[in-house]
Amino acid sequence: MGLNLKGVVIIVGNYGSGKSEVAVNLAVNCRRNGRSVRIADLDLVNPYFRTREARQPLAALGIEVILPPQRYLHADLPILDPAVAGAVLSPGDITILDAGGDGVGATVLAALADAFRDRPARMLQVVNPYRPFTETVQGCQQIRAQIESAARMAVDGIIGNANLMDETTPGHIYDGYQFVRNLAAAMGLPLEFITAAAPLLPHLDRSRLDCPLLPIERQLVTPWVKAAPLGPKNLRLV
Repeated sequence: MGLNLKGVVIIVGNYGSGKSEVAVNLAVNCRRNGRSVRIADLDLVNPYFRTREARQPLAALGIEVILPPQRYLHADLPILDPAVAGAVLSPGDITILDAGGDGVGATVLAALADAFRDRPARMLQVVNPYRPFTETVQGCQQIRAQIESAARMAVDGIIGNANLMDETTPGHIYDGYQFVRNLAAAMGLPLEFITAAAPLLPHLDRSRLDCPLLPIERQLVTPWVKAAPLGPKNLRLV
């Protein structure tokens, strides 16, 4: 099984869903499969764990990283670089937009309305059922409604990112998969893929997971934790 994502792909999700980590690892996997990849950091709400923190290893893999101007790189300010609109207008193979969490963060997408007009874009909602507000179908639907209202765009796919950080077990992955599978059905949306931390992969029974699986090699970590090393021939979508 593989992904058929191309053009502009917008990654959204509530605070704590892990959407930025998913966006970074999706970019890495696409690049490892020989694709031309851009990723833009549009998270103007959360000052921590943003795509910009992984800009150096991403650039080393040949991924174009679109960030705020250097003088604003560590600011928590609503700055939208014109290069983002340019990437939307000419996305190449795949351009990934890491949008801010929940409805507040998604408002930046409304500023790109003109760029999105008549140009197809996918907006995928990352769901971690082990986080507050997304442990129920109703909660996930409320988050979706907030995002869609703020972004003036429709969510059209689900990404399952079930995890409890270092405490995650294969059982959590299986249960999380069943949750997002049922959620996608309730929303009438496709389940694009789920994720699992790379160290868990040897312990997972893939026959229990009927969708693509994106390995997560953590890049957005606290200062005292070392990010996973990235290389062009490391793990790919399985």
